[in-house]
Amino acid sequence: MKPGEYVRDPTEGITCVQNLPPPLLLRRSRDYRRRLCPRCGRSCFRHGLGHRTLHEVGCLPRDRPRRLLVVYSQHYCACCHSYFPADMTDLAPPGSHSTRRVIALAVRLVVEDGLPYRLASWHLWRDHRVFVPFATIQNWVEAAGKKGRSQTETDYLDWALADFSGYLAADELYDGPFCVLSAVDSRRQRRLLYEVLDHDPTQVDILYFLARLNDLIRAHGQHVRGITTDASPLYPLPVALTLGDVPHPVCEFHILKELTKAVLRVLARLRKRLAAEIPKLPRGRTPKNPKACRQHQRAQALRQRVTELFEQRHLFVRHHLTAEQRATLHRLTRGQRHLWALRAIMDQVYRLFDRRCRTETALTKLAQLRRQVRRYRSLGKSLDKLYSSNLEKALTFLDDKLLPATSNAVERGNRRLRKMQKAVYRVRTQASLQGRLALDLQRDQCAAGRQNTLASLHRSRP
Repeated sequence: MKPGEYVRDPTEGITCVQNLPPPLLLRRSRDYRRRLCPRCGRSCFRHGLGHRTLHEVGCLPRDRPRRLLVVYSQHYCACCHSYFPADMTDLAPPGSHSTRRVIALAVRLVVEDGLPYRLASWHLWRDHRVFVPFATIQNWVEAAGKKGRSQTETDYLDWALADFSGYLAADELYDGPFCVLSAVDSRRQRRLLYEVLDHDPTQVDILYFLARLNDLIRAHGQHVRGITTDASPLYPLPVALTLGDVPHPVCEFHILKELTKAVLRVLARLRKRLAAEIPKLPRGRTPKNPKACRQHQRAQALRQRVTELFEQRHLFVRHHLTAEQRATLHRLTRGQRHLWALRAIMDQVYRLFDRRCRTETALTKLAQLRRQVRRYRSLGKSLDKLYSSNLEKALTFLDDKLLPATSNAVERGNRRLRKMQKAVYRVRTQASLQGRLALDLQRDQCAAGRQNTLASLHRSRP
């Protein structure tokens, strides 16, 4: 076998269970003469023996599963009049058919690697020769989420707020009937707090969420220096009431998104106007007379122009253009003053968010841009987004070099949650969402340790 060659698993396609690799049987003993009663603490004699079968991680050199045959003692307490088995929690939880090693491995596959339950079940069999039904993996992950929720406001917050930067990013994520409120440390890229609502958020919900977050931050000896949100009207009043007079810029990308849509709508209207100017040609072949030929050529040129404006529409809103793209844009806008004005407007909008200037300078440039836009009356009200107060609010980040211009920090967590919900089909409940978010926080907390271990392994490799 050559390096890098794809080799399929030898058990693929086997439908008869008897043809699968037979398991290796390993015997373990938990047989004791006397054990303490878990209720009263009295030493109790052995009453009988019991047997238990556990699924363990398979033997990779022999490519076979492994099963543990555990013999354990059963004891009887004469004071409590109850029976109890010998302690086997070091091997497996009570009532489980798999060992703790298998359970931990399955939960890590879902939480760290983001595998769906069915793929995680196949991964366990293919690479570790232990089969676990995907529904069992789902139960394990949900149980781990319930335990992780209790650790969120203790160990995790102590770690996340130890070197808090002071700059927050907040956003809401709608998932079916639920809404997830999230707050992230913008500079450290760490989620600090989340809350799952079973209804659309109101200003009261945002107020309670931010007040709770501010109390936790102050309890750890930190304070908020600024917060970035989207242009939603839910945030201004709660932010002012809970955080006080801190800088509150609107996310730059949300503003640019609205302006980009407005420019593309203007471009679509111009394309529609050009399409209406295409002369209607009679059916059949073009007559040989010069007038019909000129009309046919004009119709072809207009159709070609409309097609090019549609295919190259991204050139009117893209931030940075290469020399070839600028040549294409110059050819498309030749003789069309309004088309060139659209690109010039976008260039000036991008210059507003240049970190090299201050907010006062950017507001002066914005006032000049608004006066220039008024000259193009044919654009109508399509570019009214330039007169929005959110645009002025988005420029307040220029006075603080550490204040992020965007809320990308919180959007990254939202994208991960959306990807997780697409990969793992589940009737969504509030408890399941809270559990998965708690596990995601624990994953982030351990990310640095994983990277350090991986880097050490790379350095030690000969």
